[in-house]
Amino acid sequence: MSGQPFFARGGWIDVTIPIRPGMPVFPGDPPVRIELAQAIAGGASCNVTRLDMGAHTGTHVDAPVHFIEGAPGADAVPLEALIGPAWVVDCTRVTAEIDERALDGLDIPDGESRLLFKTPNSALWDRDGFSDAFIGLTDGAARALAARGIALVGADYLSIAPHGKAAPTHYAFLKAGVVIVEGLVLRDVDPGPYDLVCLPLRIVGCDGAPARALLHRR
Repeated sequence: MSGQPFFARGGWIDVTIPIRPGMPVFPGDPPVRIELAQAIAGGASCNVTRLDMGAHTGTHVDAPVHFIEGAPGADAVPLEALIGPAWVVDCTRVTAEIDERALDGLDIPDGESRLLFKTPNSALWDRDGFSDAFIGLTDGAARALAARGIALVGADYLSIAPHGKAAPTHYAFLKAGVVIVEGLVLRDVDPGPYDLVCLPLRIVGCDGAPARALLHRR
């Protein structure tokens, strides 16, 4: 199933959603198209694939310019925020948006600077098409987390914010310098401490970039 993480050798867990035609994308974003531009079967010396998709397809990193005009693009997102200790937060019993009050009820140890929110969202990857029934963080929760000094926040669907409330939450995080990773697959990942490696493509000036994200239990 596309919504399952991949457990690799050495204890690493690939929490990247596979890119494929027909996968869910945010409304208005380009659909995924993958086709051969050159094919051995057609007489070419090698196969060469053409990819056509939006920068916010699947597992991806949001750059500040996504919501802040004139801000840095994906090529300027600090790699030190994307590599290091992370905490998978158990939100599997949360059924509504995560506001400041809900945030206070979650098990988030002090000092964790990278937080990945595991919610019921991961099951949505197995649906046909986009679902707006995903759980996200409100702008109040975003400001509270930014005040704690976190460096990175991750979501297990296509937006860190509740549907229809994207701008305030994204702005609160990005203005504070918090890196946003969206489109993770955390369904079978136990809550708790991990090491994170998440590397977005180095696309100059772009508002986002597809990424490969891996976790290793600490």
